[in-house]
Amino acid sequence: MNRRKAGLLGSFFVYGQAIGKEGSFGVEEKLKLYGFNNLTKSLSFNIYDICYAKSHREQQDYIKYIDSQYNSERLTKILSRVTEMIGAHVLNIARQDYDPQGASVTFLIAEEAAMNSGHKKPLQPPLPDAVVAHLDKSHVTVHTYPEFHPETSIATFRVDIDVATCGEITPLKTLDYLIGNFDSDIITMDYRVRGFTRDVTGKKLFMDHDITSIQDFIKKETLDSYDAVDINIYQANLFHTKMLIKEPDLKNYLFNTDIYEIPPKTRLEISNSLRREMIEIFSGQNVF
Repeated sequence: MNRRKAGLLGSFFVYGQAIGKEGSFGVEEKLKLYGFNNLTKSLSFNIYDICYAKSHREQQDYIKYIDSQYNSERLTKILSRVTEMIGAHVLNIARQDYDPQGASVTFLIAEEAAMNSGHKKPLQPPLPDAVVAHLDKSHVTVHTYPEFHPETSIATFRVDIDVATCGEITPLKTLDYLIGNFDSDIITMDYRVRGFTRDVTGKKLFMDHDITSIQDFIKKETLDSYDAVDINIYQANLFHTKMLIKEPDLKNYLFNTDIYEIPPKTRLEISNSLRREMIEIFSGQNVF
């Protein structure tokens, strides 16, 4: 196993050999395939937004913030942009807001290959059976999960985005956009390519683009703000990266409270409490 950057939890190892070149978003030359590209590419993008909300007023302010920042309307706009970036076409959108907070949005998408031959507009229902079978593997979804415990005064909000595509579409190019659109204290990402396709000679292809790590597709300026570690299994075309913000600024984690109104000792206690929460979520276990 391969460890890409210094993390907080020690070394990780990845069995296997790297394939392709780093930093590439696709193949240098277009693959000549026999028939349709049957590879399925799945990206799971998961972020945690942590905050400190001790008083009832602060807790109410946090809920209002969540409702404004993570409602289905804003999430729909973000997913619409993601769909544009991967070159797909929206066929259907389902979305729902929840009380007191939280939202879900699902996009059914088609890639360019599923369009009418000779036309620039995507197919309109009713669609051929073959296209319907293809479309049920191509979608973009987002779900939000709020969590709060009054005894710790720490609120955690999780956003899960899943992009599943088949054919030539790859969702990796959307990572910088997604990270930039959320308050991301902890980020976990999984990318997997499944199935196989064939070239014109009949040779099986289990990967159609170069990748050694998910981090290859994230800007250096972004990576510099996080501790990041990889667990990659190259033989299975399975890539996992998780990131933890390096230097959280306490004033960004308080709601309608001036940091200078809080005594220095209390500030340190709050900062330590937030950091412990982040480390436990990042490590996936109760450390403290």
